[in-house]
Amino acid sequence: MVAKLVDTAVLEMAVMGEKMKKRMKIIGEKAKMFPSKTWKTTWKVGREDPRRVIHALKVGFSLTLVSLLYLLEPLFKEIGQSAIWAVMTVVLVLEFTAGATLCKGLNRALGTLLAGLLAFLVEYISEASGRVFQALFIGAALFVIGAAATYMRFIPYIKKNYDYGVVIFLLTFNLITVSSYRVDNVLKIAHDRFFAIAIGCTICLLMSLLVFPHWSGHDLHESTVFKLQGLADSIQACVNEYFKEGVIHENEDIQSSSEDPIYNGYKAVLDSKSTDETLALQASWEPRHSRYCHRFPWQQYVKVGAVLRQFGYTVVALHGCLRTEIQTPLSIRAMFKDPCIRLAAEVSKVLIELANSIKNRRHCSPEILSDHLHEALQDLNTAIKSQPKLFLGSDAVAAASKKPGKKNSSSETTLSSVKTDSSALLEWKNKGASAEQSKEPSDRKVLRPQLSKIAITSLEFSEALPFAAFASLLVETAAKLDHVIEEVEELGRLASFKEYRPGDDEIVITCEKPRVDVTRNHLPSDGVD
Repeated sequence: MVAKLVDTAVLEMAVMGEKMKKRMKIIGEKAKMFPSKTWKTTWKVGREDPRRVIHALKVGFSLTLVSLLYLLEPLFKEIGQSAIWAVMTVVLVLEFTAGATLCKGLNRALGTLLAGLLAFLVEYISEASGRVFQALFIGAALFVIGAAATYMRFIPYIKKNYDYGVVIFLLTFNLITVSSYRVDNVLKIAHDRFFAIAIGCTICLLMSLLVFPHWSGHDLHESTVFKLQGLADSIQACVNEYFKEGVIHENEDIQSSSEDPIYNGYKAVLDSKSTDETLALQASWEPRHSRYCHRFPWQQYVKVGAVLRQFGYTVVALHGCLRTEIQTPLSIRAMFKDPCIRLAAEVSKVLIELANSIKNRRHCSPEILSDHLHEALQDLNTAIKSQPKLFLGSDAVAAASKKPGKKNSSSETTLSSVKTDSSALLEWKNKGASAEQSKEPSDRKVLRPQLSKIAITSLEFSEALPFAAFASLLVETAAKLDHVIEEVEELGRLASFKEYRPGDDEIVITCEKPRVDVTRNHLPSDGVD
């Protein structure tokens, strides 16, 4: 017995030793690959958006300037330990774009100033009486101001524009007010702290506005152009793939979304809501650096983005038709290939023209909805009507071709045929249920998933039914163009776009994919004209 236990223990130790060796081997391989993998990732991030490298250098240079408050003896004597607040300000305030930096910087400065003034007022009132009353008054002031400021954060306008400033106000007010009860020279502490924060904010604003500035407004402008171009590419790619040679098999591996050009085209549109709102808010803080110094309608860009998302949902449904379980045979699809491709090309042409108009800050062409789009719709409609048997079935076509006097008899024939199909399906289900009862539970689990597909195929649906859904969605994209054009034209009117001139439509957009900073939700920019 003891020998068996010893053998078992030795065997377990040997197995554990083998597992440990395998783990150490895996860790060693990962350690060898770590430097090259790190370098590839670093290079990829910088290559995708060189502005990230510029922003990193700007932050490093700003921190170096702030550190002079500690390194230079004259500055350290003036500010002292409060210089750490300048370092914190640079780290927290210096954002990727000028609009974001202005928003946080001005919020921080305004919150600090108001908190300091209110804290001095509370201290002045509390010092006029005894020590006990001072403690009670400070506690009551902290409660009232803290509750009121926190409640103000729930107000939509305050939360949207000044939430960060209210947080800084609460923090600074509490620190100064509580410190005034124990520290005699609180005025100098508050002065040094405010001075350090002002230095940090100044450095951040100068670096954001003067050194390779990145404007949130231009990011929003360029992202709108890219979304229009992406939708145009997605529609054309979707229609071309639907009519290409070869059928998508049921068990075919679905192409990963990162490699799917159709998905990549509309993905930016569907994910743009929070990004558009953030960029529009940040752009509203930026200076009027346009030619006429007028207020740019950033919120109209948000409305355009909302309309494009509604348009994008139709493109998503159109893309879904490529992966449905029931597919129209390729021979039937080929009958409608030319009108569908032509309609998709016309819809894409309109979207590209809208992208051109925003890109070049001009109004749309008066002939943006040309007769070619109407002709493409008519051709598709004619092609569908020319094949009624595909969509209605031979029985329905025969019934429609009979005289009106025999309408009731034809209806009875149609209803009876449907009843016969339903009865056959019910009978098949009953037979299947009795067969399943005679089998073991393991067999039942195998047969049950096939029930829905067999039931669908037993009904004599039209083979062109899936194509009808595809064609309907394609026509829906053409119908939704009016809403997109309307919002883009409103944007041009509010932004004072230049008038359209013949020849402007010759410009072809080759819009690169905006490089989004994931942590800050920003896109590339170089300023707004």
